[in-house]
Amino acid sequence: MEFNTVGVIGAGVMGIGVAQNLAETGHRVVLVDIDEKQLTKARDSIRTNVRMQALFQKKAPAPKPAAVLEKILFTTDYDELKVADFVVENVIEKWDVKQEVYRRIDSICSSNCIFAANTSAISITRIGSATTRPDRVLGMHFMNPVPLKSMVEVIRGFHTSPATLEKGKRFLAEMGKECIVVNDMPGFVSNRVLMLTVNEAIYVVQDQVASAEDVDHIFKTCFGHKMGPLETGDLIGLDTILYSLEVLYESYNDDKFRPCPLLKKMVYAGLHGRKSGRGFYNYDESSIAAAI
Repeated sequence: MEFNTVGVIGAGVMGIGVAQNLAETGHRVVLVDIDEKQLTKARDSIRTNVRMQALFQKKAPAPKPAAVLEKILFTTDYDELKVADFVVENVIEKWDVKQEVYRRIDSICSSNCIFAANTSAISITRIGSATTRPDRVLGMHFMNPVPLKSMVEVIRGFHTSPATLEKGKRFLAEMGKECIVVNDMPGFVSNRVLMLTVNEAIYVVQDQVASAEDVDHIFKTCFGHKMGPLETGDLIGLDTILYSLEVLYESYNDDKFRPCPLLKKMVYAGLHGRKSGRGFYNYDESSIAAAI
């Protein structure tokens, strides 16, 4: 294995998924978060996710929660990243937060360590500018849930070297994943298109054209999508949708990325989707009911 120890920064939904996937593929993981409670939640979530995954696992034998968890160091100490061969960053989609994280890890990690930004919309070139190693920074946009999604959108920043891209591909192969490499513009391919779709679907609900259920039902039955845009928004996190749209709006100065007022209202109310228990659907009840 080329990448024995991997740092994962941020123990939210995406960080949890990346850490779990890496541990399941035999990597040692240093999962860093500033919040001890979030790390405890991450440990519990990984234990539950591995158990649930085992129920649907076609390959035998399925990984054991204890074996996965023993591969992961849960810590608030960034200095533990000194031993990392590769770092995947998953913090909130706010530039000031990301900038501080990259400045910090740039001074801690070895000069050969590669940084992968698991970002929804922020420019990889801009992220690289916060480090002294922009040639060793690339984007890796993982899909949720990470352990179950085989494809990753890889983003080449202005300074990202061919060698870094090749190492990134080998890293993902060790995780059992394939990738598609795209060039660096805010939102890349997936979220430049997806955020517009989710945002417009929210406008449809706000304008009382259709209910959330009917919007999603149309996309699933007419277009064959596995999930509708509002179900997808709930899965990603409506707060992440809002932050990504704000980045796109700022980056392109284009009104088409203006966040829907209903989206803002829901985020301010704490209705973030699955992770909060309620978004356009209620995940606290046995039956899924519309929240709007």
